[in-house]
Amino acid sequence: MPGQTGDVPGPTGIPPGPTGDVPGPTGVLSRRAFLGLAGGAGVVLAAGLAGPRLLSAGAQGTGELLRSGIPLPEPFRVPLPIPRVLRPYTKDGTDRYTITQREATAEIIPGVRTPIWGYDGTFPGPTIESRRDRTAVIHHRNELPVPTVVHLHGGRTPADSDGYPTDLVLPAAGWDDGHSGHGMHDARARIAQGSRDYLFPMRQRAATLWYHDHRMDFTGPAVYRGLAGFHLIRDDEEEALDLPAGDRELPLMIADRAFDEHGAFAYPSLDPTLRTTPGVTEAYVEGVFGDVILVNGAPWPIHEVAAARYRLRVLNASNARRYDLALDPPPPGGGGFVQIGSDLGLLDAPRSHDHLPIGPAERYDVVVDFGRYPVGAQVTLVNRLGTGPTARVMRFVVARRAPDESRIPPKLSDLAPPSRSQATTVREFAFRGGHVHGRAGWVIGGEPFAPDRMSARPRLGDVEIWRFVADVHHPVHLHLVGFHILSRGGRPPGPFDGGLKDTVDLSPGQSVEVIARFDGYRGRYVFHCHNAEHEDMAMMANFEVI
Repeated sequence: MPGQTGDVPGPTGIPPGPTGDVPGPTGVLSRRAFLGLAGGAGVVLAAGLAGPRLLSAGAQGTGELLRSGIPLPEPFRVPLPIPRVLRPYTKDGTDRYTITQREATAEIIPGVRTPIWGYDGTFPGPTIESRRDRTAVIHHRNELPVPTVVHLHGGRTPADSDGYPTDLVLPAAGWDDGHSGHGMHDARARIAQGSRDYLFPMRQRAATLWYHDHRMDFTGPAVYRGLAGFHLIRDDEEEALDLPAGDRELPLMIADRAFDEHGAFAYPSLDPTLRTTPGVTEAYVEGVFGDVILVNGAPWPIHEVAAARYRLRVLNASNARRYDLALDPPPPGGGGFVQIGSDLGLLDAPRSHDHLPIGPAERYDVVVDFGRYPVGAQVTLVNRLGTGPTARVMRFVVARRAPDESRIPPKLSDLAPPSRSQATTVREFAFRGGHVHGRAGWVIGGEPFAPDRMSARPRLGDVEIWRFVADVHHPVHLHLVGFHILSRGGRPPGPFDGGLKDTVDLSPGQSVEVIARFDGYRGRYVFHCHNAEHEDMAMMANFEVI
């Protein structure tokens, strides 16, 4: 792949950039970052995105490889960590949690201490488990040196708790942005000093959600440093199915990272303090790929399983990298993954797959029957889009026989997607490189993100069809609502498009139609590309449910 050379990172852990035969992006956009946090500094944005590595539907995404400056560890030596489940205290029928965002260190590479930003000082953050229709209130305290925002990805959430990118929680130790007041560029911004309560009514079906930082212009580097965690919703419908549970239910947060020569996360920020200048160095405006694959914060981990069914909740938490996951060796007869759910809960019926293509922020809920392998078998989860170290993800070792009372019923749930005839409006949004104030950048519908620009105003309860069109790889995420995919490239949905989703991965030159009912809550929300570097560099837009 062009750009993947043997460059050695410099003192900041950032290699000199690609040297291949495909032109790199050019163009620097000067725009004043929001709320005075950027001080008028420049943001590097992309142009010239016409290389063959970017236009292949089977590519690992749109981005450039950032190589680590330390020796990479041997794979399959570190046990798979399972994030701890955070216990609530209950008051007035509401489950209440407290999470502190703080700096810490973690032993990610064996024998190396890596500074992180973590929810409760861990990466991933603690897992939250909620019940359907039971309100959760999560008190987030910000002890980091910069403002933060928390977004519950996939949450059906009131606007004031959704994590709008300007609704900052300022550091508890204080924050001087050099201006007379906060919110001067967005009169609607909700600014909190030190902490905020996020209220989640959980009026939605059981699903695999996740929470992460969502601060305007700085989402990519903040998540890269560790601000991400699982939030699972459970309900009676799902629990009645007798799916694998307990220690046979594994959340798997897959994320690529690179490390500098000191063992810190290497990320090509223009301002490593994340205080003033947003954006990344020019070579990486297409997106940042790391050369180390982490699962639950561990490099290429290993996990012992019984010869039984396991439920895997798979999340792609990478900034830009796409994966195509497969089992090596596949089980006899194929169909190693039985998909039971997508981003926002159960499918109507199981679907069998030999592989799982997954873009940033997408989730799969699958069952793997390790009873189809002999005891002693080593089963590697591989990435068919990777090369070298990024072609491997983790390994399972079938260690023992065990009874298995779980099952996969032929019917999972009742799904009733809206029909085309119910749609009151059809909208189209082009995700592409474009011009921003005379410079090249990432835009939606020809416009960069601005808090005061509204791209759609659906009415509460209305059904709408949104058509997305991409120039290169763009995983598109809608806040608030789930949607069903109506078509892809003018054809019926593909085998991986089933169920209720909140993120859809678009290949270069592709169009996708989705249909959604804008119910739940009124207010201002965003939709954006979930390539975090694209999102930070203006590929986001507003909609307001009225």
